[in-house]
Amino acid sequence: MIEKQIENKLTMAVKKNGGIALKLVCPSFAGMPDRLILLPDGHIGFAELKAPGKKPRPLQLSRHRLLRELGYRVYVIDDPEQIGGMIDELQST
Repeated sequence: MIEKQIENKLTMAVKKNGGIALKLVCPSFAGMPDRLILLPDGHIGFAELKAPGKKPRPLQLSRHRLLRELGYRVYVIDDPEQIGGMIDELQST
C-alpha cells in the first residue's frame, strides 16, 4: 500500500464521521503535516501520512513537536488500521 492509498482511506473515514480532512499546503512553512482533520463539535487534529514503515523527516518531527506544544494532536499514520483509533481519540477530546 502506498501513502496516497492511506491518505484516501483517511479522507473517506473522516467524511464518514461528518468531518473534513483538508490537504495542508504551507509553501512558506515546510514540514507541516499532510492533512488538517476537522471533526464535528470543534475537534481538530493533524495527520502525517506515510507509506508503511516510513518515518517522518527531522523537519517534520520538529513541526509535529511545535504543534503538540501548542496543544494540538498530531498523528503519524502508516497503516489504515490506525485511522479509526485516531478518529475515536479526536472525538473523545
